[in-house]
Amino acid sequence: MTTRRFYYKQNRLKQLRAFCHAVRTLSISKAAERMHLSQPSVSLQIKALEQEMNTVLFERRGPRISLTPEGRALYELASPLVEGIDNLPDAFAERCGNLDTGEIHIAAGESTILYLLPSFVERYSAEYPGVEIRLHNVTGRDGLERLRADNVDFAVGAMFDAPGDIIYRPLFTYPTVLIAPFGHPLTTLEEVTLDDIAPYGLILPPRHLSTWRIVDIVFQQHKVEFKVNIEAGGWEVIKRYVARGLGVSIVSSICMTEEDGLASMPLDNYFPSRTYGVVLRRGRFLSPAANRFLDMFEPDRRATGLQGGSPRPP
Repeated sequence: MTTRRFYYKQNRLKQLRAFCHAVRTLSISKAAERMHLSQPSVSLQIKALEQEMNTVLFERRGPRISLTPEGRALYELASPLVEGIDNLPDAFAERCGNLDTGEIHIAAGESTILYLLPSFVERYSAEYPGVEIRLHNVTGRDGLERLRADNVDFAVGAMFDAPGDIIYRPLFTYPTVLIAPFGHPLTTLEEVTLDDIAPYGLILPPRHLSTWRIVDIVFQQHKVEFKVNIEAGGWEVIKRYVARGLGVSIVSSICMTEEDGLASMPLDNYFPSRTYGVVLRRGRFLSPAANRFLDMFEPDRRATGLQGGSPRPP
């Protein structure tokens, strides 16, 4: 009996690692692929862990698995331990003052990658040239899926409602504005109203994205009808079509630059400002390289528990 328990303790890290990967992928076979092991090997490790804990960790329904309450409790305890062990070499190097290698995976939408992140990526690359930065251009839902599967370290973007397993720290705030070519009739008004905008066709992102839905809600609330001339993906595409006189648009000011050659009019009376921030999986152990990147967003976050303000990027 003693020999058997010693064996389990010696292999506990392997068992916990297999268990955590299975939780994140919701699949024994996918966990095996990620760990470069056979599926039977991962299954045996999880079974041994269940025997040692004297509990059932997964409900198994064919190839699909889901956590039992006991499994969820163990995952909350085991996940930071496994991630801490896996990141031990990087953490040790940071403690010794070295951060010469490593990589960061950041999930973000197109607007965040184009307009918010460049100055931070440039600064980080200059300070830590040995760390590789990988930017994953994803929509909000895809970003959360990658975050939950630990395919990325953290995400940066806008979020309205954070699920229970997600931490959202708002950092940067940008007002919503109406854009039109210089010389457009709307640019002559001291204050633009929704009634003023209504006769002109809008150019908006696709309907399934949050910007289109917000515009629709605001116009409905004020009982003003509007029309959409063009649906187009990406702020750069929208700005190009607005510049050609094909319509006006309602955008977050994060995407505006002096080089656009467009007039920008405030819509604070109608639309909320859009907030961008850091999105983390609750309980996620961040590598030293990822922590250093977040330190650029919030220099005092470790002392304040990752409390974010609303500054504009440098």
